[in-house]
Amino acid sequence: MKKFKTLAIILGGLFLFTSMLGETEEGDKLIGVWEPSNKKIYLKIDKISGKYYGKIVWLREPIDPVTGKPKTDKNNPDESLKNVPLKGFRMLKDFVYKGNGEWADGTIYDPQNGSTYNCVIKLKDENTLDLRGYIGLKTFGRTDVWKRLVKKKKK
Repeated sequence: MKKFKTLAIILGGLFLFTSMLGETEEGDKLIGVWEPSNKKIYLKIDKISGKYYGKIVWLREPIDPVTGKPKTDKNNPDESLKNVPLKGFRMLKDFVYKGNGEWADGTIYDPQNGSTYNCVIKLKDENTLDLRGYIGLKTFGRTDVWKRLVKKKKK
Protein backbone atom coordinates (compact mmCIF):
# COMPACT_ATOMS: atom_id res chain seq x y z
CA MET A 1 0.00 0.00 0.00
CA LYS A 2 2.87 2.38 0.83
CA LYS A 3 4.43 1.84 -2.62
CA PHE A 4 1.08 2.59 -4.24
CA LYS A 5 0.78 5.92 -2.36
CA THR A 6 4.33 6.86 -3.33
CA LEU A 7 3.63 6.00 -6.98
CA ALA A 8 0.39 8.02 -6.87
CA ILE A 9 2.23 11.05 -5.45
CA ILE A 10 4.95 10.81 -8.11
CA LEU A 11 2.44 10.44 -10.94
CA GLY A 12 0.35 13.31 -9.57
CA GLY A 13 3.41 15.55 -9.40
CA LEU A 14 4.45 14.55 -12.91
CA PHE A 15 0.95 15.32 -14.22
CA LEU A 16 0.97 18.73 -12.53
CA PHE A 17 4.45 19.52 -13.89
CA THR A 18 3.55 18.56 -17.47
CA SER A 19 0.31 20.56 -17.22
CA MET A 20 2.32 23.61 -16.20
CA LEU A 21 4.67 23.09 -19.14
CA GLY A 22 1.72 22.97 -21.51
CA GLU A 23 0.42 26.29 -20.19
CA THR A 24 3.86 27.85 -20.55
CA GLU A 25 4.14 26.74 -24.17
CA GLU A 26 0.61 27.99 -24.88
CA GLY A 27 1.39 31.37 -23.31
CA ASP A 28 4.62 31.65 -25.28
CA LYS A 29 2.61 32.02 -28.51
CA LEU A 30 2.77 35.74 -27.73
CA ILE A 31 6.56 35.82 -28.11
CA GLY A 32 7.73 37.39 -31.36
CA VAL A 33 7.86 40.69 -33.24
CA TRP A 34 4.56 42.47 -33.85
CA GLU A 35 3.40 45.52 -35.80
CA PRO A 36 0.56 47.72 -34.47
CA SER A 37 -2.07 48.97 -36.93
CA ASN A 38 -0.46 52.44 -37.23
CA LYS A 39 2.62 50.76 -38.78
CA LYS A 40 4.93 53.26 -37.02
CA ILE A 41 6.81 50.77 -34.84
CA TYR A 42 7.67 47.10 -34.36
CA LEU A 43 7.47 45.61 -30.87
CA LYS A 44 9.36 42.55 -29.72
CA ILE A 45 7.57 40.57 -27.03
CA ASP A 46 9.66 38.39 -24.72
CA LYS A 47 9.08 36.41 -21.57
CA ILE A 48 11.02 37.55 -18.51
CA SER A 49 10.62 35.77 -15.16
CA GLY A 50 7.27 34.28 -16.14
CA LYS A 51 5.72 37.53 -17.44
CA TYR A 52 5.53 39.03 -20.92
CA TYR A 53 7.05 42.38 -21.90
CA GLY A 54 7.27 44.24 -25.21
CA LYS A 55 9.83 46.78 -26.32
CA ILE A 56 10.16 48.93 -29.42
CA VAL A 57 12.75 47.47 -31.78
CA TRP A 58 12.07 49.54 -34.91
CA LEU A 59 10.62 52.97 -35.69
CA ARG A 60 9.46 54.07 -39.14
CA GLU A 61 10.83 57.56 -38.34
CA PRO A 62 13.67 56.98 -35.86
CA ILE A 63 15.17 60.49 -36.07
CA ASP A 64 13.52 63.57 -34.58
CA PRO A 65 13.31 66.14 -37.43
CA VAL A 66 13.82 69.05 -35.00
CA THR A 67 16.91 67.78 -33.15
CA GLY A 68 18.35 65.45 -35.78
CA LYS A 69 18.86 62.88 -32.99
CA PRO A 70 17.08 59.59 -32.23
CA LYS A 71 13.48 60.11 -31.09
CA THR A 72 12.94 60.16 -27.35
CA ASP A 73 9.94 59.74 -25.07
CA LYS A 74 9.23 63.48 -25.10
CA ASN A 75 5.58 63.07 -23.99
CA ASN A 76 6.42 61.10 -20.85
CA PRO A 77 4.86 62.76 -17.78
CA ASP A 78 8.03 61.94 -15.82
CA GLU A 79 10.59 64.68 -16.61
CA SER A 80 13.49 62.29 -15.98
CA LEU A 81 12.26 59.94 -18.75
CA LYS A 82 11.68 62.50 -21.52
CA ASN A 83 15.19 61.95 -22.92
CA VAL A 84 14.98 58.14 -22.97
CA PRO A 85 15.23 56.84 -26.58
CA LEU A 86 12.02 55.30 -27.93
CA LYS A 87 13.95 52.48 -29.59
CA GLY A 88 14.37 49.90 -26.86
CA PHE A 89 11.61 51.46 -24.72
CA ARG A 90 9.43 48.89 -22.94
CA MET A 91 5.80 49.67 -23.87
CA LEU A 92 4.17 46.43 -22.66
CA LYS A 93 4.74 45.37 -19.07
CA ASP A 94 3.81 42.57 -16.67
CA PHE A 95 1.43 40.46 -18.77
CA VAL A 96 0.42 37.07 -17.40
CA TYR A 97 -1.02 34.26 -19.49
CA LYS A 98 -4.56 33.49 -18.29
CA GLY A 99 -5.40 30.65 -20.69
CA ASN A 100 -7.60 30.51 -23.79
CA GLY A 101 -5.27 32.80 -25.76
CA GLU A 102 -5.53 35.72 -23.31
CA TRP A 103 -2.86 37.69 -21.45
CA ALA A 104 -3.89 40.20 -18.76
CA ASP A 105 -2.78 42.09 -15.63
CA GLY A 106 -0.37 44.17 -17.70
CA THR A 107 -0.10 47.72 -18.97
CA ILE A 108 0.53 49.40 -22.31
CA TYR A 109 2.23 52.77 -22.62
CA ASP A 110 1.38 55.13 -25.48
CA PRO A 111 4.40 57.31 -26.31
CA GLN A 112 2.23 59.54 -28.52
CA ASN A 113 0.39 60.93 -25.50
CA GLY A 114 2.52 59.76 -22.53
CA SER A 115 -0.32 57.72 -21.01
CA THR A 116 -0.27 54.23 -19.51
CA TYR A 117 -3.35 52.02 -19.73
CA ASN A 118 -4.46 48.69 -18.32
CA CYS A 119 -4.45 46.18 -21.15
CA VAL A 120 -5.70 42.77 -22.21
CA ILE A 121 -4.16 40.90 -25.14
CA LYS A 122 -6.13 38.26 -27.07
CA LEU A 123 -4.69 35.98 -29.72
CA LYS A 124 -7.20 35.96 -32.61
CA ASP A 125 -5.08 33.59 -34.68
CA GLU A 126 -1.41 32.65 -34.89
CA ASN A 127 -0.51 35.97 -36.51
CA THR A 128 -3.09 38.43 -35.12
CA LEU A 129 -3.52 40.05 -31.71
CA ASP A 130 -6.27 42.24 -30.31
CA LEU A 131 -4.92 44.62 -27.67
CA ARG A 132 -7.50 46.45 -25.59
CA GLY A 133 -6.18 49.39 -23.60
CA TYR A 134 -8.46 50.94 -20.98
CA ILE A 135 -8.71 52.94 -17.79
CA GLY A 136 -11.13 51.50 -15.25
CA LEU A 137 -13.58 49.44 -17.30
CA LYS A 138 -12.68 47.52 -20.47
CA THR A 139 -15.95 48.77 -21.96
CA PHE A 140 -14.53 52.28 -22.27
CA GLY A 141 -11.24 51.26 -23.85
CA ARG A 142 -9.87 51.04 -27.36
CA THR A 143 -8.80 47.94 -29.28
CA ASP A 144 -5.92 47.81 -31.74
CA VAL A 145 -5.07 44.91 -34.04
CA TRP A 146 -1.43 43.86 -34.27
CA LYS A 147 0.11 41.58 -36.91
CA ARG A 148 2.99 39.19 -36.35
CA LEU A 149 6.21 39.90 -38.25
CA VAL A 150 8.59 37.36 -36.75
CA LYS A 151 7.73 34.23 -34.83
CA LYS A 152 9.52 32.98 -31.75
CA LYS A 153 12.39 30.68 -32.68
CA LYS A 154 12.11 27.12 -31.43
CA LYS A 155 14.96 25.93 -29.25
